Amino acid sequence: QVSVLDPSPGAAMKMEPGLAPRTPTATPGPASRPPWAVDPSFAERYAPDKTSTVVSKHSQPATPTPMQNRSSIMQAAQQVPEGPGRTPLCYKCNKVIRGRYLVALGHYYHPEEFTCCQCRKVLDEGGFFEEKGSIFCPKCYDTRYAPSCAKCKKKITGEVMHALKMTWHVQCFTCAACKTPIRNRAFYMEEGQPYCERDYEKMFGTKCRGCDFKIDAGDRFLEALGFSWHDTCFVCAICQTNLEGKTFYSKKDKPLCKSHAFSHV
Repeated sequence: QVSVLDPSPGAAMKMEPGLAPRTPTATPGPASRPPWAVDPSFAERYAPDKTSTVVSKHSQPATPTPMQNRSSIMQAAQQVPEGPGRTPLCYKCNKVIRGRYLVALGHYYHPEEFTCCQCRKVLDEGGFFEEKGSIFCPKCYDTRYAPSCAKCKKKITGEVMHALKMTWHVQCFTCAACKTPIRNRAFYMEEGQPYCERDYEKMFGTKCRGCDFKIDAGDRFLEALGFSWHDTCFVCAICQTNLEGKTFYSKKDKPLCKSHAFSHV
């Protein structure tokens, strides 16, 4: 924080700088202060163990997975034409199969008896899933075993988005600002809401007055003249001498060292 002495209009203002404290205080500060310097509960709300509210760039972007990338594998029953050889027994009814039959999961079936355990649909075409010894058509399998979306709570039957240790529809995991699906891009969390990198920088980023680059969490910075500065950017506007921890003067919102306090800027 800085203290301002205003001896007379137009005169240089002498100020005493100080490093911004690591733990924010209730002392008023500039409007552009970073969130971790303004909010006393910042460290607690964004603790590392709170995976859904970590204010940091996610090194592992949210990634969609193919529709059938699950524990069970989509399979297809094979229809074998009639021909000479051993007469097979149907695995379902245990009767001799006369004519055409299906081969699936290492067993023989009458075509009309290889059905979904839920809707009883014949599975001679379209493929099937096997889960814990039961056979399902793709629709019933998705209804029973497909993951639920963390946002709309509905079953995900297409692409599955994995982010924040949860599953989402691709169209449900969007930037809170621009509403664009984040898909496999990096994102930030703020107040439990995901933001794409561009909108997060625009809404929550704090820029250094000296270099105009943003001040990241963990950077050393100063607050002086109503602005935030990297500690290495707070220098005399004329001779570039670093003014961290030193007495400085100000003209037109520019810091000046003692030697150049009355110089034109």
